[in-house]
Amino acid sequence: MKALLERLYNGIIKENPTFVLMLGMCPTLAVTSSALNGLGMGVATMAVLIMSNLLISLLRKVIPNGVRVPVYIIIIASFVTIVEMLMHAYVTPLYNSLGIFIPLIVVNCIILGRAESYASKNNALLSIFDGIGVGLGFTVGLTAIGIVRELLGSGCVFGLRVLPESYEPISIFILAPGAFFVLSILCAVMNKVTKGKKKEAKTKCSGDCANCANAEKEGK
Repeated sequence: MKALLERLYNGIIKENPTFVLMLGMCPTLAVTSSALNGLGMGVATMAVLIMSNLLISLLRKVIPNGVRVPVYIIIIASFVTIVEMLMHAYVTPLYNSLGIFIPLIVVNCIILGRAESYASKNNALLSIFDGIGVGLGFTVGLTAIGIVRELLGSGCVFGLRVLPESYEPISIFILAPGAFFVLSILCAVMNKVTKGKKKEAKTKCSGDCANCANAEKEGK
């Protein structure tokens, strides 16, 4: 259970693909003009991550090492096609809004990266939770960016009016430059929070003054 929870924590916080690893920047900057678009792209990517991680993990001892990357791409492309068809059938407005970025999930470096670095080396259950964790991290990142951009750019969140009618929208946040502004601000906040936690953990007193690493550093 600890290993499964670690996979979730790793994907959402420690190695968040959007704010820490800076992966998948193309859809991150392109589709997050609204919170709904960010959420939809994140969920679609997470679905492909989970399914591709599962299948690659199950076949990891069967796939020849020399052709593993082409096989991974075929597996990922198959699941992307399934997700694209389901979105076209059941959430057509979102499908039309995301457009070409749904099939481009195939070349999202997050998915191929997790397949190569984790799913191909670990069992199915851990690979599933790795996909869930990284997928949730990506979804949270895209949705957060979409919320900020939509709120500042139109005064709404998920299409619902949040700010008063008198609010004058800052239209630049709906445009391409707004994506860079919001991403940089949220990355700075994420770095501040995570570095603060690391510093607090390092300086926390253990009560063993004789063997304290911090004391030795201060003495030097």
